[in-house]
Amino acid sequence: MKKEHSSNNEQKSHKNPKILEGSIVLTSKGVGYVEIEGQEEEIEIQPERVHTALHGDEVKIKLVKGTGNANRSKRVQGEVTEIVKRAKTEFVGTIEKEQGRYFLIPDDRKMYKDIALPELKNPVENGTKAFVKMTRWEEGKNPEGTVIKIIGKKGVHEVEMESIVLEKGFETSFPDEVEKEAEHIEKTEKPIPEAEIKTRRDFRDTLTFTIDPVDAKDFDDAISFKKLGKDAKGNELYEIGVHIADVSHYVREKSQLDKEATKRGCSIYLVDRTVPMLPEVLSNDICSLKPDEDRLTFSAVFEMDIKGRISKRWFGKTIIHSAKRFTYETAQETINAKSGQYFDELNTLNIIAKKLAGDKFAAGAIDFDKDEVKFELDAQGRPLRVFRKERLETHKLVEDYMLLANREVAEYIFKENQAKKLREGAFIYRIHDLPDPEKVADLSIFVKALGYDLEAHDGKVTSRSLRKLLGDIAGKPEEELIKTATIRSMAKAIYSTKNIGHFGLGFKYYTHFTSPIRRYPDLLVHRVLFNYLKNIKMSDTEGARYESLALRSTKREILAAEAERASIKYKQVEFMQNKVGQTFMGTITGVTEWGIYVEEQETKCEGMIKLRDIGDDFYILDQKNYALVGEKTKKRYALGDKIKFKVMNADLEKKTLDYAFAQ
Repeated sequence: MKKEHSSNNEQKSHKNPKILEGSIVLTSKGVGYVEIEGQEEEIEIQPERVHTALHGDEVKIKLVKGTGNANRSKRVQGEVTEIVKRAKTEFVGTIEKEQGRYFLIPDDRKMYKDIALPELKNPVENGTKAFVKMTRWEEGKNPEGTVIKIIGKKGVHEVEMESIVLEKGFETSFPDEVEKEAEHIEKTEKPIPEAEIKTRRDFRDTLTFTIDPVDAKDFDDAISFKKLGKDAKGNELYEIGVHIADVSHYVREKSQLDKEATKRGCSIYLVDRTVPMLPEVLSNDICSLKPDEDRLTFSAVFEMDIKGRISKRWFGKTIIHSAKRFTYETAQETINAKSGQYFDELNTLNIIAKKLAGDKFAAGAIDFDKDEVKFELDAQGRPLRVFRKERLETHKLVEDYMLLANREVAEYIFKENQAKKLREGAFIYRIHDLPDPEKVADLSIFVKALGYDLEAHDGKVTSRSLRKLLGDIAGKPEEELIKTATIRSMAKAIYSTKNIGHFGLGFKYYTHFTSPIRRYPDLLVHRVLFNYLKNIKMSDTEGARYESLALRSTKREILAAEAERASIKYKQVEFMQNKVGQTFMGTITGVTEWGIYVEEQETKCEGMIKLRDIGDDFYILDQKNYALVGEKTKKRYALGDKIKFKVMNADLEKKTLDYAFAQ
């Protein structure tokens, strides 16, 4: 059982202390930090002064004199006086019985107390995972909660995957009223009514196909291709359409489906499944652009030449009939073989896509492609194999046409707003701010320690400097390491109603238009674009509503990404469970005062070699050069070094791996 923090009333506050308000961030040691608007430095809260606040809570605090443990810190000290709003009240964990009472031991390590379950009377086996809502918390006692759902036995694949989803605040099933609404749409909208078809531009006689992952179930984008002949200068012209599932036709504002999609924000992609934003009757059927079936779409259509120069563009509602479902692999095989069904079309699309990519990088885009892992699981969900996903030309082909559509839609809306002298509020852009100067300075020091230079002035860096760095490390052993560090130094891309451009892509205008089956902002963009095309005026209150939706969508996207990473980490640790004692090659990805982080080369399974377990010397952290150095032997372990290691332990509960140096 986790120990409670004792309350310490020895601290005397200043007379008439000023009450400040902000969001608290807790470390693993229980120390809190509150950022106050207008103040340069965060206020530090010692564990005994946190007073039941949890990570992310909105709190009121007062400043106090630093005494006791706080003497070791030079930061301004504070004390929580009130919890304004809880960031989280629902937790997944493992039920344990102690002295006749049931407790939930939370999976979330930031929840530093076990939750008492006084209402749980029926016998529950120790080691059962459950989803619990915290109902009250008196200081000096354990918080109390009530069980929302018994998930199942700890360690079972289905139980652990559902636990990850629930822990991040997502639902694994849909409410009955949402399912019924989706089923009603299927009955009334399939087949597509003729009256609806007549309102749309018909692309059913234009060659159209999809290119998706081999295990994809929802196909929300398709590409059409048609030769148009030559322009006045003799250049061959092509009509290329980017056709996106018209989810907005089926999911209407204020419907139960819309409310649920707003709440979810996006689909979640775990190692073995998708938790969809929309019920499967929509996401995998009516809205999915299946081959050999008519489907309603919202399209961005371009006339362009072989060099990717656009002469015309058109946006509007359409109907398509996909002729083929390619996977990335089968499309690549066709291109490589220089023959096969639709080779000419694929090849031309690929040539133009490479030109679009070249223009993108010339305009300032940064190539952050990183290795990703995929799992082969057995029937019980146990990992048989972990391997790196191969990045094919066809991945880039689809990506560049989606980027084109997203960029052009954003530019159209922005310029329409300018022309009509409208505020830009009622639209959602995908923006990416300039890197933080302090993080750029840290990155510059970091890459210098590895033998590279990043040109930066006063903490400011250009996309050209970053591209040069990424070019210098291409193919080098430390490439992935530096790419990861570079990404972490960047601002995060977010949704906003205010357009500031997208630094990473080098675009002045950018939005998300191409995935409304799995992202709520894309659905909103479809609605706004349709209103603009039809000259439907939006109300003055829409701007504030869209800003709120942009903020919410960003938060949900972050949680979905965390769920995906948690499922990957769980399966990596599970994969290594039966590899204890075996040796592998790895790369040092981090050095700290307490140990060395090492990533296995093929599976990217990261673990730690604890400093206390390295017995041949006393090692000192060389912070400047990101290395540990032996006091006597001068043996050195630095970032990017290749080492041989042995797997010592794999802890599924903590999702951690313990490694040791191997000879």
